[in-house]
Amino acid sequence: MAGFEAQRPVARIDGLQFSYPHRRLFTDWSARFPAGLSWVLGDEGSGKATLLRLLAGDLPAEAGRLQVAGVYLDQDTAHYRAQVFRTDPQSELPQDLTPLQWLAGLQARYPGFDMAAVPALLAQLHLEEHRNKPLFMLSTGSRRKVWLVAAFASGAALTLVDQPFAALDKPSIVATLALLRAASAMPGRAWVVVDYVPPHGLVLAQTLVL
Repeated sequence: MAGFEAQRPVARIDGLQFSYPHRRLFTDWSARFPAGLSWVLGDEGSGKATLLRLLAGDLPAEAGRLQVAGVYLDQDTAHYRAQVFRTDPQSELPQDLTPLQWLAGLQARYPGFDMAAVPALLAQLHLEEHRNKPLFMLSTGSRRKVWLVAAFASGAALTLVDQPFAALDKPSIVATLALLRAASAMPGRAWVVVDYVPPHGLVLAQTLVL
């Protein structure tokens, strides 16, 4: 029984179906997401970002069931969403808040959010000098790094990351790789990362191609 529990996926999709007008992306699509890093590859328009939105419960599926840590989205939506964090660099962060203020506010939504880890994460991603600046003053790359800090501190059972290296400078890419390397060994946390090419030097639980 202990061996079976160790193999149980953190999250799963069964029979997913979803389409946009005149374009079907998923038909009876199923997947399992174990602890560690699952890397999702695909060409432009293959549905990578849409998959993250579906997994987060931010986009309703036409059919299928989604489960995280034993909780089904269709049975307990609030509990499900409290266990899933999705980086969404396309959305606007509250412009008048500082990174520290915005991150502190996430504790109310994510029970496992580790605010104590935030200072070290800000330092690793070279954001210390920006921690008390209003978010509207930050560059696109710095705002993306604030999203990454939130992802790594969230404590969510399922963490969804869209193109983690976009708009980052080389030192920040190196730091993000180190954080992902540490994340790959976290028990009980599944990470689904979408990008065009998986980087070298990461141990992946699986690679999925859309």
